[in-house]
Amino acid sequence: MKTPIRLLSLTALALTMTLTGCANDGRDLEAELGAYERENAELRSREQQLQDALSDAEKRTQERADELARLLAENEALKTQNNRPPAAANTGFEGIAGTTTSRRGSDIVVDVAGDVLFASGSTTLKNTAKASLDRIAGVLNSTYSGNELRIAGHTDSDPIRKSKWGTNERLSAERAHAVEQYLASKGVDVKRMYIAGYGADKPKGSKQASRRVEIIVIGG
Repeated sequence: MKTPIRLLSLTALALTMTLTGCANDGRDLEAELGAYERENAELRSREQQLQDALSDAEKRTQERADELARLLAENEALKTQNNRPPAAANTGFEGIAGTTTSRRGSDIVVDVAGDVLFASGSTTLKNTAKASLDRIAGVLNSTYSGNELRIAGHTDSDPIRKSKWGTNERLSAERAHAVEQYLASKGVDVKRMYIAGYGADKPKGSKQASRRVEIIVIGG
Protein backbone atom coordinates (compact mmCIF):
# COMPACT_ATOMS: atom_id res chain seq x y z
CA MET A 1 0.00 0.00 0.00
CA LYS A 2 3.04 2.31 0.39
CA THR A 3 3.88 2.33 -3.31
CA PRO A 4 0.54 3.83 -4.53
CA ILE A 5 0.75 6.51 -1.88
CA ARG A 6 4.26 7.51 -2.98
CA LEU A 7 3.17 7.55 -6.66
CA LEU A 8 0.22 9.75 -5.83
CA SER A 9 2.47 12.17 -4.02
CA LEU A 10 4.86 12.37 -6.97
CA THR A 11 1.98 12.87 -9.33
CA ALA A 12 0.53 15.64 -7.20
CA LEU A 13 3.91 17.27 -6.99
CA ALA A 14 4.31 17.14 -10.78
CA LEU A 15 0.85 18.55 -11.25
CA THR A 16 1.55 21.32 -8.77
CA MET A 17 4.79 22.19 -10.52
CA THR A 18 3.05 22.18 -13.90
CA LEU A 19 0.30 24.48 -12.69
CA THR A 20 2.82 26.78 -11.01
CA GLY A 21 4.92 26.88 -14.20
CA CYS A 22 1.91 27.79 -16.32
CA ALA A 23 1.03 30.58 -13.93
CA ASN A 24 4.57 31.89 -14.05
CA ASP A 25 4.65 31.67 -17.86
CA GLY A 26 1.37 33.60 -17.99
CA ARG A 27 2.74 36.33 -15.79
CA ASP A 28 5.96 36.50 -17.85
CA LEU A 29 3.96 36.70 -21.10
CA GLU A 30 1.76 39.44 -19.66
CA ALA A 31 4.82 41.40 -18.54
CA GLU A 32 6.48 40.96 -21.94
CA LEU A 33 3.30 42.07 -23.72
CA GLY A 34 3.13 45.12 -21.51
CA ALA A 35 6.75 45.95 -22.35
CA TYR A 36 6.00 45.63 -26.06
CA GLU A 37 2.98 47.90 -25.74
CA ARG A 38 5.01 50.52 -23.90
CA GLU A 39 7.75 50.29 -26.52
CA ASN A 40 5.17 50.57 -29.29
CA ALA A 41 3.64 53.64 -27.64
CA GLU A 42 7.09 55.21 -27.36
CA LEU A 43 7.76 54.47 -31.04
CA ARG A 44 4.43 56.01 -32.04
CA SER A 45 5.23 59.10 -29.97
CA ARG A 46 8.68 59.34 -31.56
CA GLU A 47 7.18 58.91 -35.02
CA GLN A 48 4.73 61.73 -34.32
CA GLN A 49 7.58 63.95 -33.14
CA LEU A 50 9.51 63.21 -36.33
CA GLN A 51 6.43 63.93 -38.45
CA ASP A 52 5.94 67.26 -36.65
CA ALA A 53 9.62 68.13 -37.14
CA LEU A 54 9.39 67.22 -40.85
CA SER A 55 6.28 69.36 -41.30
CA ASP A 56 7.98 72.27 -39.54
CA ALA A 57 11.09 71.88 -41.74
CA GLU A 58 8.96 71.77 -44.91
CA LYS A 59 7.13 74.91 -43.77
CA ARG A 60 10.41 76.76 -43.15
CA THR A 61 11.76 75.58 -46.51
CA GLN A 62 8.67 76.91 -48.30
CA GLU A 63 8.90 80.21 -46.43
CA ARG A 64 12.54 80.57 -47.48
CA ALA A 65 11.66 79.69 -51.08
CA ASP A 66 8.93 82.35 -51.05
CA GLU A 67 11.33 84.90 -49.58
CA LEU A 68 13.96 84.05 -52.20
CA ALA A 69 11.39 84.45 -54.99
CA ARG A 70 10.37 87.84 -53.55
CA LEU A 71 13.98 89.03 -53.34
CA LEU A 72 14.70 87.88 -56.90
CA ALA A 73 11.63 89.74 -58.14
CA GLU A 74 12.72 92.89 -56.29
CA ASN A 75 16.23 92.52 -57.72
CA GLU A 76 14.89 92.27 -61.28
CA ALA A 77 12.70 95.32 -60.68
CA LEU A 78 15.70 97.28 -59.39
CA LYS A 79 17.82 96.23 -62.38
CA THR A 80 15.08 97.37 -64.74
CA GLN A 81 14.77 100.65 -62.88
CA ASN A 82 18.54 101.20 -62.89
CA ASN A 83 18.75 100.52 -66.64
CA ARG A 84 16.06 103.10 -67.36
CA PRO A 85 17.35 106.63 -67.96
CA PRO A 86 16.33 108.68 -64.94
CA ALA A 87 13.88 111.47 -65.53
CA ALA A 88 15.19 114.97 -65.12
CA ALA A 89 12.10 116.61 -63.72
CA ASN A 90 11.79 120.38 -63.44
CA THR A 91 14.87 121.16 -65.52
CA GLY A 92 13.03 123.70 -67.66
CA PHE A 93 13.37 121.61 -70.83
CA GLU A 94 10.23 119.55 -70.29
CA GLY A 95 7.52 119.67 -72.96
CA ILE A 96 9.71 120.90 -75.82
CA ALA A 97 8.60 119.21 -79.06
CA GLY A 98 10.89 116.52 -80.43
CA THR A 99 13.01 116.28 -77.26
CA THR A 100 13.47 114.00 -74.28
CA THR A 101 15.30 115.01 -71.13
CA SER A 102 17.27 112.79 -68.75
CA ARG A 103 20.12 112.94 -66.29
CA ARG A 104 23.53 111.40 -66.82
CA GLY A 105 25.25 111.66 -63.49
CA SER A 106 25.29 115.36 -62.62
CA ASP A 107 24.65 116.40 -66.25
CA ILE A 108 21.33 117.16 -67.94
CA VAL A 109 20.93 115.61 -71.40
CA VAL A 110 18.45 117.17 -73.81
CA ASP A 111 18.05 114.65 -76.62
CA VAL A 112 16.73 116.23 -79.85
CA ALA A 113 15.60 113.74 -82.48
CA GLY A 114 17.72 113.90 -85.63
CA ASP A 115 14.69 113.49 -87.86
CA VAL A 116 13.18 116.57 -86.22
CA LEU A 117 16.33 118.61 -86.91
CA PHE A 118 17.54 117.46 -90.33
CA ALA A 119 16.52 115.77 -93.56
CA SER A 120 18.36 112.56 -94.44
CA GLY A 121 22.08 113.18 -95.02
CA SER A 122 21.65 116.93 -94.49
CA THR A 123 23.24 119.34 -92.02
CA THR A 124 20.77 122.15 -92.69
CA LEU A 125 18.29 122.68 -89.89
CA LYS A 126 14.63 122.29 -90.76
CA ASN A 127 12.52 125.37 -90.18
CA THR A 128 10.18 123.29 -88.02
CA ALA A 129 13.09 122.44 -85.69
CA LYS A 130 13.92 126.04 -84.91
CA ALA A 131 10.95 126.54 -82.58
CA SER A 132 12.26 123.74 -80.34
CA LEU A 133 15.81 125.10 -80.44
CA ASP A 134 14.50 128.58 -79.62
CA ARG A 135 12.92 127.25 -76.43
CA ILE A 136 16.09 125.32 -75.55
CA ALA A 137 18.20 128.44 -76.06
CA GLY A 138 15.85 130.39 -73.80
CA VAL A 139 16.31 127.89 -70.94
CA LEU A 140 20.08 127.77 -71.48
CA ASN A 141 20.30 131.57 -71.27
CA SER A 142 18.02 131.96 -68.26
CA THR A 143 18.55 128.90 -66.05
CA TYR A 144 21.96 127.57 -67.10
CA SER A 145 23.81 130.68 -68.20
CA GLY A 146 26.93 129.66 -66.30
CA ASN A 147 27.12 126.01 -67.39
CA GLU A 148 29.40 124.53 -70.01
CA LEU A 149 27.55 122.88 -72.90
CA ARG A 150 28.51 119.92 -75.05
CA ILE A 151 26.68 119.51 -78.36
CA ALA A 152 27.02 115.86 -79.41
CA GLY A 153 25.97 114.58 -82.83
CA HIS A 154 24.98 110.93 -83.41
CA THR A 155 23.93 108.96 -86.51
CA ASP A 156 22.63 105.49 -87.28
CA SER A 157 24.94 102.78 -88.64
CA ASP A 158 23.91 103.04 -92.31
CA PRO A 159 26.97 103.84 -94.45
CA ILE A 160 27.14 107.22 -96.17
CA ARG A 161 26.19 106.91 -99.85
CA LYS A 162 24.80 110.24 -101.06
CA SER A 163 25.98 112.80 -98.51
CA LYS A 164 29.08 114.83 -99.27
CA TRP A 165 30.43 114.29 -95.76
CA GLY A 166 31.84 110.86 -96.48
CA THR A 167 31.57 109.29 -93.02
CA ASN A 168 28.99 109.13 -90.26
CA GLU A 169 31.50 110.72 -87.87
CA ARG A 170 31.87 113.76 -90.12
CA LEU A 171 28.11 114.01 -90.66
CA SER A 172 27.43 113.85 -86.90
CA ALA A 173 30.07 116.53 -86.19
CA GLU A 174 28.63 118.87 -88.85
CA ARG A 175 25.13 118.44 -87.43
CA ALA A 176 26.39 119.24 -83.93
CA HIS A 177 28.11 122.33 -85.36
CA ALA A 178 24.87 123.45 -87.05
CA VAL A 179 23.02 123.22 -83.73
CA GLU A 180 25.83 125.09 -81.95
CA GLN A 181 25.71 127.91 -84.50
CA TYR A 182 21.95 128.24 -84.20
CA LEU A 183 22.08 128.38 -80.39
CA ALA A 184 24.83 131.00 -80.64
CA SER A 185 22.57 133.05 -82.93
CA LYS A 186 19.99 132.97 -80.11
CA GLY A 187 22.37 134.42 -77.56
CA VAL A 188 24.03 131.30 -76.10
CA ASP A 189 27.68 132.18 -75.51
CA VAL A 190 29.76 130.21 -78.01
CA LYS A 191 32.68 130.24 -75.57
CA ARG A 192 30.86 127.83 -73.27
CA MET A 193 29.89 125.42 -76.06
CA TYR A 194 31.92 122.70 -77.76
CA ILE A 195 30.91 119.97 -80.18
CA ALA A 196 31.54 116.23 -80.50
CA GLY A 197 30.73 113.90 -83.37
CA TYR A 198 30.23 110.25 -82.38
CA GLY A 199 28.83 108.91 -85.63
CA ALA A 200 27.25 105.50 -85.00
CA ASP A 201 29.46 104.67 -82.00
CA LYS A 202 26.74 105.19 -79.39
CA PRO A 203 23.55 103.75 -80.87
CA LYS A 204 20.17 103.59 -79.16
CA GLY A 205 17.45 100.96 -79.47
CA SER A 206 16.61 101.72 -83.12
CA LYS A 207 18.12 103.50 -86.09
CA GLN A 208 15.59 106.31 -85.75
CA ALA A 209 16.42 106.80 -82.07
CA SER A 210 20.15 106.67 -82.83
CA ARG A 211 19.88 109.72 -85.12
CA ARG A 212 19.99 112.58 -82.64
CA VAL A 213 21.83 115.61 -81.31
CA GLU A 214 22.35 115.78 -77.57
CA ILE A 215 22.64 119.13 -75.85
CA ILE A 216 24.39 118.30 -72.57
CA VAL A 217 24.37 120.80 -69.72
CA ILE A 218 27.52 119.96 -67.74
CA GLY A 219 26.86 119.94 -64.01
CA GLY A 220 23.26 120.96 -64.49
